[in-house]
Parts: sequence; structure tokens; C-alpha cells
Amino acid sequence: MKKTIFVVVIIIIGFGIYYFVKSPSSVVVNTNQNATTTVNTATTTVPVDKTKTVIGKSVEGRDIVAYHFGDGANEVIFVGGIHGGYAWNTAQLAYQVVGNLKANPTVVPANVKVTIIPVLNPDGLNKVVGTSSPFTAADVSTSEATVKAGRFNANDVDLNRNFACDWQITGKWQSKTVSGGTSAFSEPETLALKNYIELSQPKAVVAWYSAAGGVYSSNCHNGILATTTALTNAYAKASKYPAFQDFDFYETTGDMTNWLAKINIPAISVLLATHNSTELDKNLAGLEAVLKYIAK
Repeated sequence: MKKTIFVVVIIIIGFGIYYFVKSPSSVVVNTNQNATTTVNTATTTVPVDKTKTVIGKSVEGRDIVAYHFGDGANEVIFVGGIHGGYAWNTAQLAYQVVGNLKANPTVVPANVKVTIIPVLNPDGLNKVVGTSSPFTAADVSTSEATVKAGRFNANDVDLNRNFACDWQITGKWQSKTVSGGTSAFSEPETLALKNYIELSQPKAVVAWYSAAGGVYSSNCHNGILATTTALTNAYAKASKYPAFQDFDFYETTGDMTNWLAKINIPAISVLLATHNSTELDKNLAGLEAVLKYIAK
């Protein structure tokens, strides 16, 4: 009887050891920056996209997403959707460029890293197209009033009047008076970009706006940086947009690219020709010209 009990105990212990050895979760990590990390557990598989990060949240809590391509030391940042749904084509362009770079990663030189922030103003875009994720032109509101309201964030602030170059509590948009926020970087969206810029220290920044059809250099009373002039000319030549030293249609305060000039980061503003076209081929050509210049 004792022998039988002993055998049963040994069998139970043996099964316990077998399942203990076989069942632990396993973690597989690919450290390639462009790869997808997969975390495997006994019950689930969770993909983690390391080419996509969240750099902050909007007033209404929407993610401000950045997409990254390449792992070179020279980072170039492209920003769209600063004016949300009013300039929805700039966000759509940025998403199209993301798709193009995913399909053609060799466009990014080996010593360059490209970061694309498609929508700096996700709440403003959501007002007009119902999402801050990729969308189509068919999603755009047909209400002119709604589209204009989409220029501002959920605090009714014009984000491109909220940066620290000539910031004022009120600014101008054409002939209209708009809010510049309660202080420079008072808005979570602009603060998120500021924090990312200060952390990454990019070699250059390109901002997409609409609509005037041109490439504009940045300047905050300290002269146009030589690299800024070179980037302006490179983008303009490749894209066939005209090049301008400054934006002089009306006075602007709290402008993003001018703030970048103030902190000595080369930056250009690319204004698409209309409010309803992404002019993808022109802007891909401009992007590639900028990357080639930075890669030198």
C-alpha cells in the first residue's frame, strides 16, 4: 500500500515539473528600430510598433502621434495638421507620406531619421472629418463654418499663434483676431511638440500648411539661418513651389517655424496651393530633396 502511494506521488510531482517547465511566458524582442516587437505570452500575442510613438495629448485627450523611419543621427521632422480641419489636406498629405515611406523605406538615407507628426491639432481635425486617424476627402464636412472652426484646438486657440516668437495673447489670421492662448506653449499640443523638439534636437523641421503655394524660410529677428535658406531652395526647386524669404501677407505672432529659428533650428513652412489637394508628388519630391541635403 505504501509503495502504491509512493508511486502516485512521484507521478504527480513529475507532471507538475513538466507543466512548470513548459508553461512560462516567452518574450521575443527584435531591437531593430524599424521592426515590430512581439511579446508572446501563454494566452496572447501583443504586437508593439516601434516606428510609432505618442508624443502628447490634445485638450480632449486625443493622441498626438509621431511616425519614425530610419535610425540615423540626423533627425528631420515633418509636421502636418497644425490648423486641424481647416487645413485637413496637410494632415492627409502627412498620412500619405507615412504610407509612402512604409512602402519605400530606402528613401531615407542611412544617416538620417525621419519623424512625421501628421496631426498636431487632432481635436481641430476631428471637428471636420470625425477622426484624427487617416481619412478620405469624402469625410470632410461640407459646412464652411465647421471647417473654419476646425482651425482651432478645443480651447479655441490658434496653435500657430501659441509659440514663443513674438507671442501675443491675441493674434491675426488674415483680417480676423484669434486667440494665441494664455501664454506661449499654454496649449498641450504646442507643449508636446516643444518637449519633443528639445529632446530630439532635430537638424531641420518642415511644417505643412495651406493654402498659398510656396516655401517660406523662418526667422525670429536673428536672421535666416544658412541651412534654412538651403532647405527652402532645395524643397522649392524639387517641388516646383516658389521660394520666399518670409511670409508677409499679414503680421503673424507665435509662429511655430519662427520659434524654431529663434532656438537655431532650421525650419521651413510649405504652404500647399489649395485647401483640398495634397499635391503628393510635389511634396514627396521636396521631402526627398531635404533628406538628401541633410544627409550630406
